Amino acid sequence: MDIVHQVEQLLEQKKIDIFIGYREIDGHVIPHGFTLENLEELKSLKLGDQRYALEKMAAGLARRDKALKIGIIARDCNNRALNTLFTWNQLDPDKVETITVNCCPSPITPHAKCSLLSPKSTGIYKRENGIAFDSDPETFKKDHDNSDRFSRWMYEFSKCIKCYGCRNVCPVCFCSECSLENDELVESGNLPPDVPIFHLIRASHMAGRCIDCGLCEEACPSDIPLRFLHREMNRIVSSVFDYQPGQGQTKSPFTILGDKVTLTPQPMDMDMETEENRE
Repeated sequence: MDIVHQVEQLLEQKKIDIFIGYREIDGHVIPHGFTLENLEELKSLKLGDQRYALEKMAAGLARRDKALKIGIIARDCNNRALNTLFTWNQLDPDKVETITVNCCPSPITPHAKCSLLSPKSTGIYKRENGIAFDSDPETFKKDHDNSDRFSRWMYEFSKCIKCYGCRNVCPVCFCSECSLENDELVESGNLPPDVPIFHLIRASHMAGRCIDCGLCEEACPSDIPLRFLHREMNRIVSSVFDYQPGQGQTKSPFTILGDKVTLTPQPMDMDMETEENRE
């Protein structure tokens, strides 16, 4: 059964009130909400390389109407984002229907490497002074000492123009009040923003929540290696709490419910030994 027919059945059987997918308009494929009242528009339903945070749009609609039943196109990264939004009570899994599509060259499996996230090419100056898009965190730490790593990160962060593109496109950024707009933390009107405070605040908020979709890095006009940063944060969370965001609907270790903490933190292996000890 093709996707158009699946969506049509979901709408006609009233299992969903709206289906969030992609539609081609004037040669551009953009997100679109298909409803029973505009079934003829399903003829323009498209799938392609375009990626938007559809689940973030779904969460926004759900906040306006908690009874709304939503259908959504879901690649592997979309499903991870949905699981995270379910965990944080931003969406009700009973009111969401997904149609899963494969975005990889082989069948989707856990931790599949998305073909849409092939590293960007890295220029000579960035490779010599910053962080290459194809850098591996472990190799990066072995090849550069603390001082060099710090210098490279400061170079990357200094390029930020505070456009908020990383936050706005993120499917699991949903706070009603954003710390990045708090003048006591990030002073407004300054460009670049306080380095490295702006990105460290966001990274700390994404710990245990980032589902590694890569949309933030894709949206960044300054080519800051944001995916690299958040992957390292997730590595620490995984090491301490044995938790992988988006892999199922297990509560995040940062979701504290009840009268007491039941999780048992463990020491972090933060590679804090000195360069002398390494030698």
